[in-house]
Amino acid sequence: MRTLANARPAELDPSLLAGSRRQHEDLTRIMAAAQERSTGRPLTRLRPRLLPLGAVAAAVASAVVVGTLVQQDSHGTTSARAGTRPPSATATAPAGRMELLGVAQAAEASAAEGTYWRVTTRSENVDIVGEPGRRFAVRSTATSEWSVGVRPGTRSLMVTGLDAETRPRTAADEERWRAAGSPRQVESPADTDGRMRVALTIGPGRPMVMRTDSDNKIYAVGPDNVSYQDLRKLPTDSARLRRHLERLYERDGGSETSGGSTAWMLRQAGNLITMPVKPGTRAAAYRLLADLPGIRVQDSATDPLGRRGIGITLPDNAKTPLGSVEQRLVVNPSTGALLAELTVLAEPSATARQAGLDAGTAVSYSATTRMEWAQRQITVPENARH
Repeated sequence: MRTLANARPAELDPSLLAGSRRQHEDLTRIMAAAQERSTGRPLTRLRPRLLPLGAVAAAVASAVVVGTLVQQDSHGTTSARAGTRPPSATATAPAGRMELLGVAQAAEASAAEGTYWRVTTRSENVDIVGEPGRRFAVRSTATSEWSVGVRPGTRSLMVTGLDAETRPRTAADEERWRAAGSPRQVESPADTDGRMRVALTIGPGRPMVMRTDSDNKIYAVGPDNVSYQDLRKLPTDSARLRRHLERLYERDGGSETSGGSTAWMLRQAGNLITMPVKPGTRAAAYRLLADLPGIRVQDSATDPLGRRGIGITLPDNAKTPLGSVEQRLVVNPSTGALLAELTVLAEPSATARQAGLDAGTAVSYSATTRMEWAQRQITVPENARH
């Protein structure tokens, strides 16, 4: 273990946690999984994330999508977070509800089945680095590929950090970086009080590959590890799907979110949209979203890649080192596909403003560029870390 620790890149050092709450949680689970393998204990719980697919700190300092399997200690707790608040009692506006029901209808026409369910995403995360009065922003970008094998004998692999790079965010940020001596190693606050920091390396990174299945379990839905057969048995009726998820919420306690049952339901529904479920289940997930209280729907929204769609915003602003942020989905109304999930600044912190970040800035995103069935496994780069 000491040899492994010495070989570990700075970005994976648990004392230098990644720059957001979700990154902190993801990195903790990944390191726990590595320790679990070394002790020979079985991997029993796989946990999903809604935002960046494959957002591993070594590959890209971002964290967005979509149902990623992260293996966690079987003794991990699932109690609800302190300070969670009940969902808003305000119903989704009728116009927004109709938009989502239209998306649900489009989702029912999606493709049937294949051998590998493949999802490709492009992710970006923004961090603030430098000393007070000399702050500047850096952006970490990467592409991730995830291929989930659903047939007997197939494997599920994720390659993160393809074309990964960390660099100053704007020309003005690059000037500040050069004025600071063009440091290759920079640090960013990892929590709201600044006691923990994350180390970032300016320049290109290496990809990482990891296996994301355990026996025949390929995803997590709430607290449960599920197989492809389990996914295909999920309800295609929105009322039955909601009751199923409500039962899971009672067991899970909403431990993955800080916004109560509404936030938990949005995350689970968002995950299901990107999984190889039946088209009817995907449509039911959209209908479930339409009925969530307080969800804001924009009939015209643009994702970070310039693609137009429908925006879905969660009524819960989380606190981060960059200020308060809101979570947003952008979906394709014609196909029912998820285009992107974004974390957007609602109220920038003083540190964020010093670095030129204003309200409305997307400080992290994961844009889905491919989500389809395929017959072949993805190709793992020769220089990928395992």
